[in-house]
Amino acid sequence: MEESMKKICLFGFLLALVIAGLGEVNGAHECGRKNPDMEAFKLAPCASAAQDENASVTSSCCAVVKKLGQNPKCLCAVMLSNTAKSSGVNPEVAMTIPKRCNIVDRPVGYQCGAYTLP
Repeated sequence: MEESMKKICLFGFLLALVIAGLGEVNGAHECGRKNPDMEAFKLAPCASAAQDENASVTSSCCAVVKKLGQNPKCLCAVMLSNTAKSSGVNPEVAMTIPKRCNIVDRPVGYQCGAYTLP
């Protein structure tokens, strides 16, 4: 069951890639030269943790979030990207991942759209 869910999430990410325009450059540059929709694919290990606050967060998810979190604007843009949304990410739940990973230097209090990183 878990394996089929991962395949469904991966399919959703791939479908979102097509929808996102195959790497179209985002004018806001939250992630430098990288498109937040493309960067969202890196969150694949976080699929279940971004949908259910009670789901366990994998170490691979935490590693990706920690790296993206070095640039809070980028982390925010990725979590709120069209790719993340079309993949079923719940932004309110996704914002809890850095805390659930126990990332010490996470951007606590960073305002991310209508959400605040805890």
